Amino acid sequence: QVQLVESGGGLVQAGDSLRLSCAASGRTSSSVTMGWFRQAPGKEREFVVAISWSGGSTKYAGSVKGRFTISRDNAKNTVYLQMNSLKPEDTAVYYCAAAPSLLPIATREYNYWGQGTQVTVAS
Repeated sequence: QVQLVESGGGLVQAGDSLRLSCAASGRTSSSVTMGWFRQAPGKEREFVVAISWSGGSTKYAGSVKGRFTISRDNAKNTVYLQMNSLKPEDTAVYYCAAAPSLLPIATREYNYWGQGTQVTVAS
């Protein structure tokens, strides 16, 4: 089992920045990739970005490329999501997830999920 705990969400103004954290514990060695997804009210959960624990390879959704940056601290088993130039359309619950394969983007490929953290961007 892998436990994931997100933190860092909040209410910000358009153009502001926010950094989310995801702390992993348990059998983290079973996970190859850590990903961030988001779900806005009435919409499906969508892929945002993913990073591999080993090597730090990344994959970004087009809607956040150039504004969001994912990073990891292997020693702390923690993944970060730096979000800059936030827009109202970035408003969503952000979920951290772990996958046993390399950089998948489908939710079904992720077998562990955090509880989510709310990000609200006011215009």
